[in-house]
Amino acid sequence: MDPAETHRGFTWNQSTLGLSIRSTADTLVMTFYLLLVLCVGMWMGISIYSSNIGSGHYMALAGTGAASGIAVGALEWNTIFMLFVLGWIFVPIYSKAEVVTLPEYLKKRFGSLRIQLFFTFAFLIVYIFSRISMEIGFGAMFLKMIWDTDIYQTMLTVLTITGVYTVTGGLATVAYVETFQAGVMVLGSALLMGYAFYEVGGYQELVNKYSEAIPSKIQQGNWTAKPECYTPRQDAFHIFRSCVSGDIPWPGLILGATTVSLFYGCADQVSVQRFLAGKSRLHMEAGCLLCGYLKLLPMFLMVMPGMISRILFPDQVACVVPSECEKFCGQGTGCSALAYPVLVLGVMPPGLQGFMLSTVCASLMSSLTCIFNSSSALFTLNIYTWIRPTATEKELIIAARFFVIILLAVTIVWIPIIEMAPSETLFEYMQVLKSCLTPSVTAVFLLAVFCKRVNEQGAFWGLILGTAIGVFRLLAEFFYRPVTCGGDRQCPMFICSLHYLYFGFCLFLVTILIILVVSLATEPIPDDHLHGLCWSLRNSRQRRVALEKEMRWKTFPSFSSQPGMFGEAHTCLWKFWDLFCGLDSQPKSKTGPENTTKEVLEETWKQMVSRDTPTALEILARRKAARKSEDHTDRMKDWSDELESHFWKRLMQASAIFLFLLLITAHVYFA
Repeated sequence: MDPAETHRGFTWNQSTLGLSIRSTADTLVMTFYLLLVLCVGMWMGISIYSSNIGSGHYMALAGTGAASGIAVGALEWNTIFMLFVLGWIFVPIYSKAEVVTLPEYLKKRFGSLRIQLFFTFAFLIVYIFSRISMEIGFGAMFLKMIWDTDIYQTMLTVLTITGVYTVTGGLATVAYVETFQAGVMVLGSALLMGYAFYEVGGYQELVNKYSEAIPSKIQQGNWTAKPECYTPRQDAFHIFRSCVSGDIPWPGLILGATTVSLFYGCADQVSVQRFLAGKSRLHMEAGCLLCGYLKLLPMFLMVMPGMISRILFPDQVACVVPSECEKFCGQGTGCSALAYPVLVLGVMPPGLQGFMLSTVCASLMSSLTCIFNSSSALFTLNIYTWIRPTATEKELIIAARFFVIILLAVTIVWIPIIEMAPSETLFEYMQVLKSCLTPSVTAVFLLAVFCKRVNEQGAFWGLILGTAIGVFRLLAEFFYRPVTCGGDRQCPMFICSLHYLYFGFCLFLVTILIILVVSLATEPIPDDHLHGLCWSLRNSRQRRVALEKEMRWKTFPSFSSQPGMFGEAHTCLWKFWDLFCGLDSQPKSKTGPENTTKEVLEETWKQMVSRDTPTALEILARRKAARKSEDHTDRMKDWSDELESHFWKRLMQASAIFLFLLLITAHVYFA
């Protein structure tokens, strides 16, 4: 054998062997990395699902299902379509804008302090009067029935636990706890669903027996309830109902409900904040898809069990005689809101009843912690920095913690007020409120992203006029109260005759029209200020010039912080406070009040709410350092990009298509 060939063969074999060994090791490392990426995306999706499903969903969806059928479940399915829009359109725009809160995006997009502040206050009002109200109202009702104890002590205990880990942990702790709670919620509700379907005899028996679920007592003395008040709807198993007589008309479901879902899916700080902390676009898409799959479940885990509850316990859940309803739930208007707790007590064994109590407590705590955390971000970065533009990093963190404590106090004070509200109409109140207040916000965000011609004047006046119209309708609804079965509508026809879902879509169109008319009549914003902030300029590589308009509102006079005021003192009490608030690990600020900038404060907040979750900028910096230090890491990075851009992108696309087909199939089946 030729020595040269032997040498060449030896060289070739050794090289091949070496490459094979490195390739196997690198493949294992990359496989582990990509599985970790997928798990993080799943964690994000589960966390988002947990933050969106609260005690109000269990009680409201089950109660509405017991009263009118499955159409209310389609409202949850509607949100899934908006998750596609969020993950593939809105979040990439928000990420390129490098914002932490959504009002901050509008500040960069329009250069307007007044729009930023208006949106911040609007978000906080909606959270307090909508989200917190519904969670507290239905949560207190459930705990009061299942856990026979003083409701204020029970809620105080739950809120105290919620506040402690929200204040001390930041967004990372909240997300991890919510992920655990989501598992408890899904498992508990799935167990109840299994027991419920077993008791009723399966889905087909549910269909057959629901139309016969009529209370035994329908009259008292000379008074007799009207048949439509106690007879189940004929279209109970259809989600597309009459555009005139349907409680959720099909045009309202497609148009009005989509407008509200677009707000909660793409323009709500609570929903979007998780994605703003994502490590990559793959995380965001995986989180959206997993949350979308989980959002398919409420129809089967909450709505249908509520309908089964009416079949098994018609005298309690479907009562129409005021004296009977007073006996069961303390309210003469009806007791359908008790469908879920009645089912828990009626079909589950004693041990699992406690587990279901934990399930509803988990849903209540997860929703409230998410609201508290997002509200503190809104207040600190958009209001407190306006009041105190020279605030130090530690001052901002303390202000955020104190704001959570204030929200806890407001929530506790709100308990007796919400408890007096009729449970039958509480869910409808929340739907009316959303349809009156969110369409104008949705219109501003939609046009801000897709229409670069929209300017600050158009967005501001469209928001002001649209909100004023919505508030007028909302006050009329609250003043005249929703009509009960068999009662006459007292609200004037020209105000309340239009269904709230129709009204929401009409308000959305009116706001868009106002924004476009005012924007076209005024000067446009130059493209130099919009790179990366609009859909048409999303891939622009040009540097964006900050758009800063003259501030019409002056900030509050600030005071100079004194030594020891915000943590410089080294007393034991202050060290305990730092430990409680998570300030011990925060590096001491190198920027004093005289040179603290908005960018520094935003980066501080990112570190505060993400604790152990690095930001996208930090990941990019680490990757750059790794590329400079080792060529092998650079090759693995290239392989990572290639795998993500081929296999995992295709997997995400296939999962998205499958979820979309499931949605279409479900809508067609229950149409």
